[in-house]
Amino acid sequence: MRYFIELSYRGTAYHGWQTQANGISIQITLEAALSQRLGKPVYIMGSGRTDAGVHAKQQFAHFDSEEPLDITESLIYSLNCMLPEDIAIHAIFPVSDKTHARFSAISRYYQYHITRQKDAFQGTLTYHFRPQLNVDRMNEACTLLLRHTNFQSFSKARANVTHFHCQLEFAYWRYTNVDCLTFHIKANRFLWGMVRTIVGTMLEIGQERMSLEQFEKIILARDRKIAGRAAPANGLYLVEVGYPAEVFRERT
Repeated sequence: MRYFIELSYRGTAYHGWQTQANGISIQITLEAALSQRLGKPVYIMGSGRTDAGVHAKQQFAHFDSEEPLDITESLIYSLNCMLPEDIAIHAIFPVSDKTHARFSAISRYYQYHITRQKDAFQGTLTYHFRPQLNVDRMNEACTLLLRHTNFQSFSKARANVTHFHCQLEFAYWRYTNVDCLTFHIKANRFLWGMVRTIVGTMLEIGQERMSLEQFEKIILARDRKIAGRAAPANGLYLVEVGYPAEVFRERT
């Protein structure tokens, strides 16, 4: 049987989602807790990989079990007690054997948070960026972004993908208060490093160091070398992963 896990995490202390040799990941931490609690090795597959330092308000993963599990509030509570305080499981529920956390997902929604004022409690959760920004020009750049589907210029060069096309649903900047600015972007898929590079490039536009014409030329060039630097990881959040409604039909 296959089960979905819905979880959230603060990525500050981790070397990203995926298991790797050079540091502790979200994936390996979850697998260790599940394997210990269920008394057998458990391997999970996430809806996507987040980089080191990136956070998730909503993430999904799946794992398989040879026998049906008794999913109770007590089970979830005990798993959360075993996990570090910066990882939280919200639900575990059965899905079809053909449902895949990554390949069945139909959308991902990210936010990037910027604050102009330093905050002693939010330093690892937002990007402290002091320069004044022309947000109207940044939103004009978003309008240009929505006209395109090939985002190779914003993908890390070592991305192991067959194509660089993403269908954007929306992209815009909005102030949440006088000092906090948030970038919202949703698409069917994202490339490795795409959101952070878009943000870094748009910050150049907001500071009027780059024109809208130059921005569109970057998109059309399909060359990562001419885009702006990637914004720091600490401001980026995966906030929603979308699936067809039937994925959740067995959720209780």
